[in-house]
Amino acid sequence: MAAHEGVPARERSAWSQRLLAAWGRQAWASRPGPVAWLLVPLAWLYGLLVRMHRLGWRLRGATRAPVPLVVVGNLVAGGAGKTPVVIALAQALRARGWHPGVVSRGHGRDAGITRAVNASDDARDVGDEPLLISRRTGLPVWVGRRRVDAARALCTAHPEVDVLIADDGLQHRALAPDAALVVFDSRGEGNGLLLPAGPLREPVPAQLPPHWEVLYTTDRASTHLSGTHATPRATDALPLAAWWRSDAAAARPLAALRGQRLLALAGIGSPQKFFATLREAGLDFEPCPQPDHARYDRLPWPPGTTVVLTTEKDAVKLPPALADATAVWVVPLDLALPAALVDALVARLSRSEGAPSPRPAAPTP
Repeated sequence: MAAHEGVPARERSAWSQRLLAAWGRQAWASRPGPVAWLLVPLAWLYGLLVRMHRLGWRLRGATRAPVPLVVVGNLVAGGAGKTPVVIALAQALRARGWHPGVVSRGHGRDAGITRAVNASDDARDVGDEPLLISRRTGLPVWVGRRRVDAARALCTAHPEVDVLIADDGLQHRALAPDAALVVFDSRGEGNGLLLPAGPLREPVPAQLPPHWEVLYTTDRASTHLSGTHATPRATDALPLAAWWRSDAAAARPLAALRGQRLLALAGIGSPQKFFATLREAGLDFEPCPQPDHARYDRLPWPPGTTVVLTTEKDAVKLPPALADATAVWVVPLDLALPAALVDALVARLSRSEGAPSPRPAAPTP
């Protein structure tokens, strides 16, 4: 009997994704090895397609959003920490008197229609990251296969919105950004090769384009590009039911979970980052990595598991009823953007066409 016989297709797909992700992390993180060099011809083809895509939009011309637009994205495949950055940027702009909205494609959702995201939605309908952004910020969030349509629909439904944040929109050329925040983590550009030989979605430029700002979600630069630094922090955990109720009073320090038998569930671009955060908090656990954007149509942990720690991106796909049999704790990631970075982005947005009247600068913390 084949090893996979009798295993549901979705689970076999999840196994395949985990294997590919593990191979990618190892092969892409260092100097190109034999397999990477074998894939170089495909990387050349991919690079040609990227250049043709750019040229096509240069000839067609990108569409301007109804209000100033800042894109948050990265140049590498996998999780560089974009979602916490989107949340932090939305909060920072709101603190300075702006009225932000967020547009996203909504990766992995079932329907491609343009629609609003509500905090009570199912992640299968709107995407896990847009749902998380909506829950954390309380701001208008719209998803659409065409971000142009999502931007227009959001601004029509919310005329008070005066700035848009495009989540993971750096490679999306249809919308013309007024500013871009490019996120790198400790991997930098990996082995420096384009997909599939390396992790790069597009080449890292020799110098910063005029409208770019670079943010490293680590304590040091991991590429030659100059930028600022902000490290996500995790200090507390909330019971799953309390997290769904947004009951911050139920939070407990991570240190309070030391000495317990734990399982750590992470279906994100880089599960090892979550596991490293828990180790830094002194926790001992069994890691349970899942594919990025994993769906949980059934319990993702073994029967008999008593305590689970998981990310917010996973929590939006776990109904509170799961906590009846297993204690599920959600670990929020918080990130504070440097004031100088927010200043630079606000300056670019304020100079853009359609920008509202200048606002007084917020006091530097």
